[in-house]
Amino acid sequence: MRRVLFLFVDGVGIGADDPAVNPFVAAATPVLDRLLGRRLAALAGPLRTDGALLVPLDATLGVDGLPQSATGQTALLTGLNAPRAVGRHVTAYPTARLRELLAASNLFSQVRQAGGAVALANAYTSEYFAAVAAGELRHAAFTFAALSAGVPLRGLAELRAGQAVFHDLTNARPRAWGYDLPLSTPRTAGATLARIARAHHLTVFEFFLTDLAAHQRGELSPRTVVEMLDALIGGILAAADREELLFLMVSDHGNLEDGRQRQHTRNPVPALLVGAGREDVGNGLRDLTDVAPAVVRWLEAELRRG
Repeated sequence: MRRVLFLFVDGVGIGADDPAVNPFVAAATPVLDRLLGRRLAALAGPLRTDGALLVPLDATLGVDGLPQSATGQTALLTGLNAPRAVGRHVTAYPTARLRELLAASNLFSQVRQAGGAVALANAYTSEYFAAVAAGELRHAAFTFAALSAGVPLRGLAELRAGQAVFHDLTNARPRAWGYDLPLSTPRTAGATLARIARAHHLTVFEFFLTDLAAHQRGELSPRTVVEMLDALIGGILAAADREELLFLMVSDHGNLEDGRQRQHTRNPVPALLVGAGREDVGNGLRDLTDVAPAVVRWLEAELRRG
Protein backbone atom coordinates (compact mmCIF):
# COMPACT_ATOMS: atom_id res chain seq x y z
CA MET A 1 0.00 0.00 0.00
CA ARG A 2 1.27 3.46 -0.87
CA ARG A 3 2.19 5.72 2.01
CA VAL A 4 3.87 9.12 2.31
CA LEU A 5 5.94 10.41 5.20
CA PHE A 6 6.14 14.16 4.65
CA LEU A 7 8.93 15.80 6.65
CA PHE A 8 8.54 19.56 6.55
CA VAL A 9 11.79 21.31 7.44
CA ASP A 10 11.44 25.04 8.04
CA GLY A 11 13.90 27.49 6.55
CA VAL A 12 16.30 25.32 4.54
CA GLY A 13 17.56 26.31 1.10
CA ILE A 14 20.23 24.90 -1.16
CA GLY A 15 23.31 27.00 -0.56
CA ALA A 16 26.95 27.28 -1.51
CA ASP A 17 29.37 24.37 -1.26
CA ASP A 18 31.33 26.25 1.39
CA PRO A 19 31.76 24.98 4.97
CA ALA A 20 32.51 28.50 6.17
CA VAL A 21 29.00 29.57 5.14
CA ASN A 22 26.78 26.53 4.86
CA PRO A 23 26.22 24.21 7.85
CA PHE A 24 25.04 21.47 5.48
CA VAL A 25 28.62 21.37 4.23
CA ALA A 26 30.34 21.91 7.58
CA ALA A 27 28.27 19.39 9.56
CA ALA A 28 28.67 15.63 9.68
CA THR A 29 25.81 14.31 7.51
CA PRO A 30 26.58 10.65 6.78
CA VAL A 31 22.99 9.78 5.88
CA LEU A 32 22.57 12.56 3.34
CA ASP A 33 26.06 11.93 2.00
CA ARG A 34 25.24 8.27 1.32
CA LEU A 35 21.89 9.11 -0.26
CA LEU A 36 23.20 11.85 -2.53
CA GLY A 37 26.81 10.86 -3.05
CA ARG A 38 27.71 14.44 -2.19
CA ARG A 39 26.72 17.29 0.12
CA LEU A 40 23.33 18.98 0.06
CA ALA A 41 24.65 22.12 -1.62
CA ALA A 42 25.28 23.85 -4.96
CA LEU A 43 22.57 22.07 -6.92
CA ALA A 44 21.58 23.51 -10.31
CA GLY A 45 19.03 20.86 -11.28
CA PRO A 46 17.56 17.51 -10.20
CA LEU A 47 20.01 14.96 -8.80
CA ARG A 48 19.26 11.25 -9.17
CA THR A 49 21.10 8.49 -7.37
CA ASP A 50 20.34 4.80 -6.84
CA GLY A 51 18.38 5.62 -3.71
CA ALA A 52 17.13 9.17 -3.94
CA LEU A 53 15.88 12.07 -6.02
CA LEU A 54 16.75 15.62 -5.01
CA VAL A 55 14.90 18.44 -6.76
CA PRO A 56 15.52 22.16 -6.22
CA LEU A 57 12.22 24.02 -5.87
CA ASP A 58 11.59 27.70 -6.52
CA ALA A 59 10.28 29.34 -3.35
CA THR A 60 9.91 32.87 -4.72
CA LEU A 61 6.87 32.00 -6.86
CA GLY A 62 7.33 35.06 -9.04
CA VAL A 63 6.70 37.53 -6.22
CA ASP A 64 9.21 40.23 -5.29
CA GLY A 65 10.85 40.12 -1.89
CA LEU A 66 12.18 37.33 0.26
CA PRO A 67 10.07 34.17 0.59
CA GLN A 68 8.40 33.79 3.97
CA SER A 69 6.93 31.04 6.12
CA ALA A 70 3.18 31.69 6.08
CA THR A 71 2.85 32.02 2.32
CA GLY A 72 5.46 29.35 1.56
CA GLN A 73 3.80 26.80 3.79
CA THR A 74 0.37 27.67 2.44
CA ALA A 75 1.68 27.11 -1.09
CA LEU A 76 3.14 23.74 -0.06
CA LEU A 77 -0.09 22.64 1.57
CA THR A 78 -2.61 23.90 -0.99
CA GLY A 79 -0.82 23.90 -4.34
CA LEU A 80 -1.83 27.55 -4.73
CA ASN A 81 0.50 30.48 -5.33
CA ALA A 82 -0.22 31.99 -1.93
CA PRO A 83 2.08 35.03 -2.15
CA ARG A 84 0.55 35.99 -5.49
CA ALA A 85 -2.96 35.50 -4.08
CA VAL A 86 -2.30 37.98 -1.26
CA GLY A 87 0.12 40.21 -3.16
CA ARG A 88 3.19 39.64 -1.00
CA HIS A 89 5.22 37.14 0.98
CA VAL A 90 3.76 36.82 4.49
CA THR A 91 5.93 35.89 7.45
CA ALA A 92 5.24 33.63 10.42
CA TYR A 93 1.53 32.90 10.94
CA PRO A 94 -1.20 32.76 8.27
CA THR A 95 -3.34 35.86 7.85
CA ALA A 96 -7.13 35.65 7.58
CA ARG A 97 -6.89 35.31 3.80
CA LEU A 98 -4.28 32.56 4.02
CA ARG A 99 -6.42 30.73 6.59
CA GLU A 100 -9.29 30.88 4.12
CA LEU A 101 -7.13 29.24 1.48
CA LEU A 102 -5.94 26.56 3.90
CA ALA A 103 -9.43 25.84 5.19
CA ALA A 104 -10.90 25.52 1.70
CA SER A 105 -8.54 22.75 0.65
CA ASN A 106 -5.19 21.44 1.81
CA LEU A 107 -3.03 18.34 1.64
CA PHE A 108 -4.59 16.81 4.78
CA SER A 109 -8.17 17.39 3.66
CA GLN A 110 -7.59 16.20 0.10
CA VAL A 111 -6.10 12.89 1.21
CA ARG A 112 -8.87 12.40 3.76
CA GLN A 113 -11.55 13.16 1.17
CA ALA A 114 -9.99 10.52 -1.08
CA GLY A 115 -10.43 8.01 1.73
CA GLY A 116 -6.92 8.07 3.14
CA ALA A 117 -5.84 7.90 6.77
CA VAL A 118 -3.89 11.01 7.80
CA ALA A 119 -1.71 11.92 10.80
CA LEU A 120 0.13 14.99 12.02
CA ALA A 121 2.80 13.34 14.15
CA ASN A 122 3.91 16.36 16.21
CA ALA A 123 3.18 16.26 19.95
CA TYR A 124 1.61 19.35 21.55
CA THR A 125 1.56 20.31 25.23
CA SER A 126 -1.31 21.66 27.31
CA GLU A 127 0.60 24.95 27.52
CA TYR A 128 0.39 25.25 23.76
CA PHE A 129 -3.38 24.83 23.73
CA ALA A 130 -3.77 27.26 26.64
CA ALA A 131 -1.68 29.90 24.86
CA VAL A 132 -3.78 29.55 21.71
CA ALA A 133 -7.01 29.76 23.72
CA ALA A 134 -5.74 32.90 25.45
CA GLY A 135 -4.83 34.54 22.17
CA GLU A 136 -1.13 34.54 23.05
CA LEU A 137 -0.22 32.19 20.22
CA ARG A 138 -1.61 31.39 16.80
CA HIS A 139 -1.55 28.14 14.88
CA ALA A 140 1.08 28.00 12.17
CA ALA A 141 0.04 26.81 8.72
CA PHE A 142 0.60 23.06 9.19
CA THR A 143 -1.29 22.95 12.49
CA PHE A 144 -4.12 25.09 11.14
CA ALA A 145 -4.41 22.97 8.01
CA ALA A 146 -4.57 19.75 10.00
CA LEU A 147 -7.27 21.10 12.29
CA SER A 148 -9.23 22.42 9.31
CA ALA A 149 -9.19 18.91 7.88
CA GLY A 150 -10.41 17.36 11.12
CA VAL A 151 -7.06 15.75 11.93
CA PRO A 152 -6.66 15.54 15.72
CA LEU A 153 -3.55 16.98 17.31
CA ARG A 154 -1.45 14.60 19.38
CA GLY A 155 -0.41 15.28 22.96
CA LEU A 156 1.82 13.93 25.67
CA ALA A 157 -0.13 10.69 26.03
CA GLU A 158 0.68 9.85 22.42
CA LEU A 159 4.27 11.01 22.94
CA ARG A 160 4.72 8.61 25.87
CA ALA A 161 3.12 5.81 23.86
CA GLY A 162 5.50 6.29 20.93
CA GLN A 163 2.74 7.64 18.73
CA ALA A 164 4.05 11.21 18.43
CA VAL A 165 7.34 13.11 18.30
CA PHE A 166 8.12 16.39 20.01
CA HIS A 167 9.58 19.09 17.79
CA ASP A 168 12.99 19.00 19.54
CA LEU A 169 13.29 15.25 18.72
CA THR A 170 14.75 14.47 22.17
CA ASN A 171 12.02 15.48 24.67
CA ALA A 172 14.61 17.67 26.41
CA ARG A 173 12.41 20.74 26.25
CA PRO A 174 9.21 19.28 27.77
CA ARG A 175 11.37 17.49 30.37
CA ALA A 176 12.80 20.87 31.35
CA TRP A 177 9.23 22.07 31.82
CA GLY A 178 8.66 19.29 34.34
CA TYR A 179 7.04 16.60 32.23
CA ASP A 180 7.91 13.01 33.05
CA LEU A 181 9.14 11.84 29.67
CA PRO A 182 12.04 9.64 28.60
CA LEU A 183 14.93 11.21 26.78
CA SER A 184 14.99 10.32 23.12
CA THR A 185 17.38 10.75 20.20
CA PRO A 186 16.82 12.09 16.69
CA ARG A 187 17.37 8.60 15.28
CA THR A 188 14.78 7.12 17.65
CA ALA A 189 12.40 9.92 16.70
CA GLY A 190 12.86 8.94 13.06
CA ALA A 191 12.02 5.32 13.82
CA THR A 192 8.88 6.51 15.63
CA LEU A 193 7.80 8.52 12.59
CA ALA A 194 8.32 5.49 10.36
CA ARG A 195 6.19 3.41 12.73
CA ILE A 196 3.39 6.00 12.72
CA ALA A 197 3.56 6.11 8.92
CA ARG A 198 2.80 2.39 8.69
CA ALA A 199 -0.74 3.06 9.91
CA HIS A 200 -1.51 6.05 7.67
CA HIS A 201 -1.52 6.94 4.01
CA LEU A 202 -0.12 10.39 4.84
CA THR A 203 1.98 11.22 7.89
CA VAL A 204 3.33 14.75 8.35
CA PHE A 205 5.94 16.00 10.80
CA GLU A 206 6.94 19.64 11.17
CA PHE A 207 10.57 20.31 12.15
CA PHE A 208 11.36 23.96 12.83
CA LEU A 209 14.57 23.90 14.87
CA THR A 210 16.21 24.64 11.53
CA ASP A 211 14.42 27.98 11.32
CA LEU A 212 15.14 28.83 14.96
CA ALA A 213 18.84 28.07 14.49
CA ALA A 214 18.99 30.14 11.32
CA HIS A 215 17.52 33.13 13.14
CA GLN A 216 19.76 32.44 16.15
CA ARG A 217 16.71 32.14 18.38
CA GLY A 218 17.42 28.70 19.73
CA GLU A 219 20.03 27.19 22.00
CA LEU A 220 21.45 24.90 19.32
CA SER A 221 23.94 25.86 16.64
CA PRO A 222 23.06 25.47 12.96
CA ARG A 223 25.61 22.70 12.62
CA THR A 224 24.10 20.78 15.56
CA VAL A 225 20.60 21.09 14.13
CA VAL A 226 21.76 19.89 10.71
CA GLU A 227 23.33 16.83 12.34
CA MET A 228 20.09 16.18 14.24
CA LEU A 229 18.16 16.36 10.99
CA ASP A 230 20.55 13.92 9.33
CA ALA A 231 20.12 11.46 12.21
CA LEU A 232 16.33 11.87 12.05
CA ILE A 233 16.35 10.97 8.36
CA GLY A 234 18.60 8.01 9.13
CA GLY A 235 16.16 6.73 11.73
CA ILE A 236 13.24 7.08 9.33
CA LEU A 237 14.93 5.26 6.48
CA ALA A 238 16.33 2.47 8.64
CA ALA A 239 12.83 1.64 9.89
CA ALA A 240 10.87 2.33 6.70
CA ASP A 241 9.61 -0.14 4.13
CA ARG A 242 10.88 1.61 1.02
CA GLU A 243 8.81 -0.64 -1.21
CA GLU A 244 5.66 1.05 0.14
CA LEU A 245 6.74 4.32 1.73
CA LEU A 246 7.70 7.51 -0.03
CA PHE A 247 9.81 9.71 2.23
CA LEU A 248 9.55 13.34 1.19
CA MET A 249 11.49 16.16 2.84
CA VAL A 250 10.76 19.70 1.70
CA SER A 251 11.15 23.26 2.96
CA ASP A 252 9.38 26.59 2.53
CA HIS A 253 12.21 29.10 2.07
CA GLY A 254 15.95 29.41 2.37
CA ASN A 255 17.80 30.65 5.45
CA LEU A 256 19.86 28.10 7.36
CA GLU A 257 22.10 27.37 4.38
CA ASP A 258 23.63 30.87 4.47
CA GLY A 259 25.22 31.64 7.82
CA ARG A 260 26.37 35.08 6.76
CA GLN A 261 23.05 36.64 7.74
CA ARG A 262 19.81 35.90 9.58
CA GLN A 263 17.41 36.86 6.81
CA HIS A 264 15.66 34.46 4.50
CA THR A 265 17.20 33.82 1.10
CA ARG A 266 15.90 33.47 -2.44
CA ASN A 267 17.75 30.18 -2.85
CA PRO A 268 15.81 27.17 -4.13
CA VAL A 269 14.67 24.77 -1.44
CA PRO A 270 15.25 21.00 -1.49
CA ALA A 271 12.66 18.39 -2.20
CA LEU A 272 14.30 15.11 -1.22
CA LEU A 273 12.42 11.96 -2.22
CA VAL A 274 13.44 8.46 -1.17
CA GLY A 275 11.65 5.16 -1.65
CA ALA A 276 8.48 4.18 -3.47
CA GLY A 277 7.16 6.52 -6.14
CA ARG A 278 9.98 9.03 -5.96
CA GLU A 279 10.10 9.45 -9.73
CA ASP A 280 6.30 9.56 -10.08
CA VAL A 281 6.02 12.33 -7.51
CA GLY A 282 9.30 14.10 -8.12
CA ASN A 283 9.31 14.36 -11.91
CA GLY A 284 6.86 17.25 -12.07
CA LEU A 285 8.18 19.27 -9.18
CA ARG A 286 9.34 22.78 -10.07
CA ASP A 287 8.19 25.02 -7.25
CA LEU A 288 6.34 24.93 -3.93
CA THR A 289 2.91 24.78 -5.56
CA ASP A 290 3.68 21.44 -7.22
CA VAL A 291 4.19 19.43 -4.04
CA ALA A 292 0.68 18.87 -2.66
CA PRO A 293 -0.91 18.04 -6.05
CA ALA A 294 1.84 15.51 -6.83
CA VAL A 295 1.47 13.78 -3.46
CA VAL A 296 -2.32 13.67 -3.72
CA ARG A 297 -2.25 12.27 -7.26
CA TRP A 298 0.12 9.49 -6.24
CA LEU A 299 -1.91 8.52 -3.18
CA GLU A 300 -5.25 8.79 -4.99
CA ALA A 301 -4.12 6.21 -7.54
CA GLU A 302 -3.77 3.73 -4.67
CA LEU A 303 -6.93 4.78 -2.87
CA ARG A 304 -9.05 4.43 -6.00
CA ARG A 305 -7.85 0.84 -6.39
CA GLY A 306 -8.53 0.07 -2.73
